[in-house]
Amino acid sequence: MTTTSGPLVAKGRSFSTVCLIELWERFGYYGMQALIVYFMVQQLGFDDRRANLVWGACAALIYVSPAIGGWIGDKILGTRRTMLLGAAVLSLGYACMTMPTVNSWLLFSALGVIVVGNGLFKANAGNLVRKIFEGDDSKLDSAFTIYYMAVNVGAAVSQLFTPWVKDYVNVVYGHGYGWHAAFAVCCIGLLFGLVNYFLMRQSMRHIGSEPDYRPIQWGRFFAVVAGAVALVGLSAAILQYEWLARLFVIVAGLSVLAIFLFLINKGDRRERAGLIAALVLIVQTVFFFIFYQQMSSSLALFALRNVDWDFTLFGTHLWTWSPAQFQALNPIWIMVLSPILATIYARAGSQGRDLPIAAKFALGFAVVAVGFFIYGFAAQFATQGKTSSWIMIWGYGFYSLGELLVSGLGLAMIARYVPARMGGFMMGAYFVSSGCSQYLGGIVANFASVPEGITNPLQTLPIYTRLFFNLGCAAVICTVLALAVLPWMRRLTRIHQGLD
Repeated sequence: MTTTSGPLVAKGRSFSTVCLIELWERFGYYGMQALIVYFMVQQLGFDDRRANLVWGACAALIYVSPAIGGWIGDKILGTRRTMLLGAAVLSLGYACMTMPTVNSWLLFSALGVIVVGNGLFKANAGNLVRKIFEGDDSKLDSAFTIYYMAVNVGAAVSQLFTPWVKDYVNVVYGHGYGWHAAFAVCCIGLLFGLVNYFLMRQSMRHIGSEPDYRPIQWGRFFAVVAGAVALVGLSAAILQYEWLARLFVIVAGLSVLAIFLFLINKGDRRERAGLIAALVLIVQTVFFFIFYQQMSSSLALFALRNVDWDFTLFGTHLWTWSPAQFQALNPIWIMVLSPILATIYARAGSQGRDLPIAAKFALGFAVVAVGFFIYGFAAQFATQGKTSSWIMIWGYGFYSLGELLVSGLGLAMIARYVPARMGGFMMGAYFVSSGCSQYLGGIVANFASVPEGITNPLQTLPIYTRLFFNLGCAAVICTVLALAVLPWMRRLTRIHQGLD
């Protein structure tokens, strides 16, 4: 009995340890994301177009960097050590953003530190979850869905809390100090995460990659640090110069495609089928993240200019949010929907009736389409150019369900279709593809850029609703394409599993 229960307890505690540090990392990241576009527009004086493109480029870098971090975790420092180093670097990045200045180069340098920290952290945290449940494919979808729910606790709390801190400090102390106080909260969250991991570290001693079980090679460690410093400078330059950002995204995307094609050509029949299936789903994920990027760009600015911030029900005032807090609807819906989906997955799997991941992706696009059509018809519920706050709630509800069906299973898809020896790198490649689409999402958001000098909500409302309706139509097209490749995906899956 001891032999049986021991591994089960270890798995549960190990999974909890990774979830908690990821929760605090997401607390920091989403607290910053809730404010960053507003900070650039309202505090630094950027126009909509520049703010959208800078944040799109930053999001691209943040998602691309795990490709390098995953390789460092697999081959150089170890998965556990690289994740912890990333958390420490992230806390330094948020600390840099607490400096009360409006110098754009300082902002870009701080964001560069966050890019590097995220690269070291993100792929390795996801890879640790995979290692915990290695050999237990039946639990992967459920585990990654619960993992996705757990980290959204941090996102929801921070997206509600950091805008409140910003507003409170700005009112009490003035001088724009509230922005920097809110970024300080993000830093403190990361420090809490590191302390919590230290207290629970025993549960992770048996989980990691090969370098984790060897003494640290300090020469390699300092080489990684030197490379990180260089990448901070490169990231700051990419954020400053638009042409460099575009070049970077093109090169990153083509590089991932080239590596995928090389591995597909090199693998045996089963590996080849799995990698092709993963590539198809990653391409679908690229389209999804174009929709996803609207949350922190066009939807954020829509909430600022064209949403009534008061929540009322049958004429009774319930509460009032600041525009940045509407982004918290996404993680709140994720927390509500994740246990339901995880239960459905587990029950369907036990009965042999689980939908394949490719079908869940198609359903996810259909649901996202509904969400954007809700936003697209927001003008029908508007008074003097301000639409009801309930439009945001229901739009985010469908949007978030789509996210769970697509992005929420992205890591599980990599774990299922990619050989274990490529785990860290391929999770990084997944994030690279997502990052490229984040930049594309910033470009798409600029179709709703409000020209300078226009502040009347009646003039800005049709600019946003036109974009959202077109995005709904685009999501319908993605749904049709995802359904069209389902038969091919079923065959690839059977070959990968050795059934054909």
